Amino acid sequence: MTRFYLPVAIGVLFFTFWYNSDIQEIAAGVAIFLFGMLMLEDGFKLLGGGALERMLEKATGSTIRSLMFGILSTTVLQSSSLVSVITISFLSAGLISLIGGVGIIFGANIGTTTGAWLVAGLGLKVEIAAYAMPMIAVAILLVFQKSKRLRGIGYALGGLGFLFLGIHHMKVGFDAFKDEIDLLRYALPGLLGLIVYCLIGMVATVIMQSSHATMVLILTALAAAQISYENALALAIGANIGTTITAIIGSLSANFQGKRLALAHLIFNVATAAVALVFITPLREVVDLISASVGIADTDYALKLAVFHTVFNVLGVALMLPMLHRLIRFLETRIAEPVPDVSQPRYLTEAVDAFPQTLESALRKEVMHLYDNAMELIFHSLNLHQHEVYASDSIETVVRQSRAPYDLDIEENYERRIKSLYSAIIEFSTRVGERSIDADVADRIYALRDVAGDIVQAVKSAKHLRKNILRYTLRTQGSVTELYDSLRVEIARIAVEIRKLEQEDPEERTALWLDHERSQVEEDARNAARRVEALIRKNQLTPNAATSFLNDSDYAYGAMRKLIEAARTYYIERDPAIAEVEKLLSLDEDELIDPHPANAPSPEGHKSVVENE
Repeated sequence: MTRFYLPVAIGVLFFTFWYNSDIQEIAAGVAIFLFGMLMLEDGFKLLGGGALERMLEKATGSTIRSLMFGILSTTVLQSSSLVSVITISFLSAGLISLIGGVGIIFGANIGTTTGAWLVAGLGLKVEIAAYAMPMIAVAILLVFQKSKRLRGIGYALGGLGFLFLGIHHMKVGFDAFKDEIDLLRYALPGLLGLIVYCLIGMVATVIMQSSHATMVLILTALAAAQISYENALALAIGANIGTTITAIIGSLSANFQGKRLALAHLIFNVATAAVALVFITPLREVVDLISASVGIADTDYALKLAVFHTVFNVLGVALMLPMLHRLIRFLETRIAEPVPDVSQPRYLTEAVDAFPQTLESALRKEVMHLYDNAMELIFHSLNLHQHEVYASDSIETVVRQSRAPYDLDIEENYERRIKSLYSAIIEFSTRVGERSIDADVADRIYALRDVAGDIVQAVKSAKHLRKNILRYTLRTQGSVTELYDSLRVEIARIAVEIRKLEQEDPEERTALWLDHERSQVEEDARNAARRVEALIRKNQLTPNAATSFLNDSDYAYGAMRKLIEAARTYYIERDPAIAEVEKLLSLDEDELIDPHPANAPSPEGHKSVVENE
């Protein structure tokens, strides 16, 4: 179907151009207007530097705040479609709640009415082409500057210029067109006209994927007396339904939350349109009353259409807000959350690709998903149950009591739960790195990729332990069992401490604990060989068992190092002032080589492998 869409569309355009040359002016006006919207969106993305996305994160604390954000952002951007796409992206990345996203969509529907007011109140009454040309000329100069802010201003200014120019060409086209063909002959009164023109408005918006462009087309045609006021009302209602196509398309690559939001958008706009169609006569009377009260002439149908557009959108929000929680329950029932597949990425969808905040947040959540899978596999490799270790006050007791073998195909689990996720993370971070994003965002993306690599290396090390853990810890065999139990205790303890770090307030997290743990791991790794030598001399350990343990201790301490390094990168957010203080207090590489002189005590609260002997 898509293969034939473009040639058919081009063919239809050429036929209409041949049929009437004035249609070229209208079509060019629509194209210039849409191009202006694209430039305006690009300009705000550059100029905002993520400000809009940061505001969005904070704007969903309540339904009213979400609603106001939707109104204000759509008023500024003049694109409810862009606001919808941003909202779906943030919802898919888990940055906002579903109810917050629905509130933004409600607000965006009200915000989109400001476009009709600007066109009807300014665009059709002022010779805006005179302003468009200098705006575009200045914009081109700014677009080619190196400064990101200047380029953003250039794109935004150029976008406004092209919007004005597009409106001018549509207006001129309809003025010329009416001298040859009177479209009012095709006006349809009554119910039939409402239905037919509502469908036309919907189809036009689906094709252009912009209700703003459709409304400008309607307003310019109405100002040129090419359509009747009654049919223009129906077109505006249809445009509101058609604008949901952008959210629906955006949700195709989103997760279940994004699909829920697209469905909410569709339900809201269809319900609002249905109410407007059913109560079209009372609404027209309300519009006449409001228009008369604010001094709008009875024959100024363009401004009256703007009033109508606002009234029926505000009415829709007023009707739907009391049913918001019921709508949320319906969405959650209709599009159920899928049963989590631990082997598949949960957050790395195409819907999060558009904005730096969602890129980073989605990757951060996916790395945590990988970590959860990894820790479960590491614990099972050690013949331990994760929930038992986390719930116990004594890790040593849990380890001593864990003698029953855990049924585990470690290779199959590694391929399914670790390797597949890691591959998705690598592919995602590589794809992001090829895009033009801020250097600091790119650095954080690559840092998260490295965290994933450290986690995978820790799992690989734990895999090597599995065979001898089963061989020496299923029943007590003296010193060799104690040695392997000590490794299990140390790895489990590191995991518990990282979990505590995760549960701490981000502002309270510090790298100092990680430095002490890394130091202790290095000391324990060196002491392991001395401990083994002492046990061999006492005939408490066979050479074969000693060799196995020394090899396995290398893997175990390697896993601990990787887990600590992953925790450092993932959890410790470096405020410059705090980082400087921690740098002075933290251990340097020389200290890691020899962290405890002979007469110095071990860090308080921690027992080394030697002390556990």
